[in-house]
Amino acid sequence: MNWAFLQGLLSGVNKYSTVFGRVWLSIVFLFRVLVFVVAAEKVWGDEQKDFKCNTAQPGCHNVCYDHFFPVSHVRLWALQLIFVTCPSLLVTMHVAYRDDRERKHRLKYGENCRSLYLNTGKKRGGLWWTYVLTLVFKIGVDTTFVYLLYHIYEGYDFPSLIKCEQKPCPNKVDCFIARPTEKRIFTIFMVVTSLACILLSIFEIVYLIGKRCREWCVSIHNNRHTPKRKLIELNGIKMPGKSSPETPAPSYSLVTS
Repeated sequence: MNWAFLQGLLSGVNKYSTVFGRVWLSIVFLFRVLVFVVAAEKVWGDEQKDFKCNTAQPGCHNVCYDHFFPVSHVRLWALQLIFVTCPSLLVTMHVAYRDDRERKHRLKYGENCRSLYLNTGKKRGGLWWTYVLTLVFKIGVDTTFVYLLYHIYEGYDFPSLIKCEQKPCPNKVDCFIARPTEKRIFTIFMVVTSLACILLSIFEIVYLIGKRCREWCVSIHNNRHTPKRKLIELNGIKMPGKSSPETPAPSYSLVTS
């Protein structure tokens, strides 16, 4: 694993993320990536070598292991982490594209020209949609892998004893998994962190949509009151030919005299 690339990716995404996005990055890096690299690989180790069956029938051990463990947990989690973290690269790429457009625009029209973007990292326009779509993709990836883990292994439990009747086993044989309790704990931990990341992504989408709707309502409110303000200002302006004389009117006593 290239830690320099991962650190640059996470730091770049953290710069343009919301509060929920920063918490999501912390959970992914601290509780998923580090736990996966430091502990999970050592807990699983050589799974097939540690998988024992009480038979010497050639091929029975391999067939039973492939039946109960068609995909390694470690490799499945590695794919999940890759698919979850890669969409965040789209946000940094989109910001880099904006920066490049802004640079070319200034080179063409000069430094004092009007900027294309007030802030290239601000989530407006296409960048807002890119950010939201990456969140939807992350939710889909985590949900898919959590379901696959449950579907492939028929739950998140690791029984100490497994009954195998696959050919070429001569009969029903007993197979044993090494460190089942430890593997069960790590599996539940990874599933819980995945669910926490899903909830954070959902909260972030709701926050972004709510913020955009609030700005939209404020803009509509301001547009509705703008004509009234203009009308009041126009009524306050004195029109030529209709203004009242500046000299005061003569009193009644002077007129009668």
